[in-house]
Amino acid sequence: DLIVHVRDVTHPETILQKATVLSVLRNLNLPSHLLDSMVEVHNKVDLIERYKPAEESALAVSALHGHGLEELKQEIEKKILTATGKKILTVNINLEGPQLSWLYKEATVQEVEVMPEDGTARVKVIIGSSAFGRYKNLFPN
Repeated sequence: DLIVHVRDVTHPETILQKATVLSVLRNLNLPSHLLDSMVEVHNKVDLIERYKPAEESALAVSALHGHGLEELKQEIEKKILTATGKKILTVNINLEGPQLSWLYKEATVQEVEVMPEDGTARVKVIIGSSAFGRYKNLFPN
């Protein structure tokens, strides 16, 4: 669904390496949308003072120090959701009903926050449009 190209920006041949990787990817006859949506990651930016990527869409990270990793995670999540046609939703459910079990079977449950005082829960899920349509039909409230 997604290509993440991680480059060592401290390597003296980093530009040539990028060109080589892109050439190999093109020769694999991958779908153009994969190449167009590729995430470019510049790693080891902690070794270059005040590093700023030359490419506008590149993400600067330092895996060693954790710099930029949250932004990278968010970008990957956004691109994967777009590529797969899924979305992240939070739904309120009654714990006495079958909703939670259904969500575990038909979606990816990320988080469940139980409200013991009223027997409900807030459930954060990754779900496709058709599955969410089925959910709304089965559980209209």
